Amino acid sequence: MKNIGIAFVSMLMLLPGLVGCGRVRYPAYYTLNLPAPADPPAPEGVRASIAVREFQAPNYLRQGPIVYRTTPEEVGFYEYHRWAADPRALVTSAVIDHLRASGQFALVSAYNGRPDHEYVFSGRLEKLEEVDYPAGVKVEVALSAQITSVKTGATVWSNAVSQIESVPERSVPGVVAQMNRTMDEAIGKLLVTVPAQISQ
Repeated sequence: MKNIGIAFVSMLMLLPGLVGCGRVRYPAYYTLNLPAPADPPAPEGVRASIAVREFQAPNYLRQGPIVYRTTPEEVGFYEYHRWAADPRALVTSAVIDHLRASGQFALVSAYNGRPDHEYVFSGRLEKLEEVDYPAGVKVEVALSAQITSVKTGATVWSNAVSQIESVPERSVPGVVAQMNRTMDEAIGKLLVTVPAQISQ
């Protein structure tokens, strides 16, 4: 019994030293910092309202870690580099800001499930990832969306964009910074084809 007590005390004395040997590593968190465009008043004749559903995304983009690919078939995750917020929510908010700034709708808001708008905007975040090509590191962003009429259920507009850009600074913060720029450009290209006549 005495030997067990001595062994237990010895183990407790060694424990702080063992814990001190390994440095604890904490995750770094990032966010999409998409600039909000100016929000001008809607011009004369614009009466329609639109509600924006939260963007959908593949399951692997909703898990938190930043995604990278070394081949088209393999998806990897940075263990210590994670999104601080769900990218779907950030993209949805940015699309709402862009639609408001376009002046094409009298009212733009987040979808609340009620049929109190003329149109509903539904989108999907297809890709938001680092791609490690042999020629260098790039980021790829892909979005698709459609607008449906609440009254008829018909699709009145749809579009899809994919954008690949090189990363000038080869680090995770550099990748995220390029993701911000590429996402902002992709949202602009996605929405530029929204027809003005649907808001009349």
